[in-house]
Amino acid sequence: MAAAVILDPARPIPGLADSKKLTARARERLAVLIRERALAWSVAEASVEEIDRLNILHASLLAMRRAVIALAIAPDEVRVDGNRCPDLALPVRAIVGGDALEPAISAASILAKTARDTYMLELDRLHPQFGLARHKGYPTAAHLAAIREHGVADFYRKSFAPVRHVLANLPLWPQENTA
Repeated sequence: MAAAVILDPARPIPGLADSKKLTARARERLAVLIRERALAWSVAEASVEEIDRLNILHASLLAMRRAVIALAIAPDEVRVDGNRCPDLALPVRAIVGGDALEPAISAASILAKTARDTYMLELDRLHPQFGLARHKGYPTAAHLAAIREHGVADFYRKSFAPVRHVLANLPLWPQENTA
């Protein structure tokens, strides 16, 4: 998931910050305000197949590109969190730590994270055995154990190391014995 946001200077949104430093409740509250007050916003994604084919970095750049292109208004400049920029026919600037420095990047980060969390909750309703509502897809011990126990569902990236290991019947952890 990636998002793009053009904030309205006349309608500031207090509390914007790096989405990783906000509680889930704060992100949800801010996401509503962002969608209400922004001049334009968009959320886009890259598919599991695209991630496996391109790799996670290039698929992330593709999702960013899609989010920017889907905006109802073209931005004067695209500011991206990180050190790599998507291929766009617009001026683009990468800002390391940008989600903590630039309000529009913070807003985009919040929309992308809340959209991803919503998707994880939907997947959890369909596949409760994986516990996606709790860990949101992060490789916790419980999540890795669920993959080992229940197998690899079609929504998993085959390029994700624990999934590769399960598919190849290799240990998830160095000390794990698969015999």
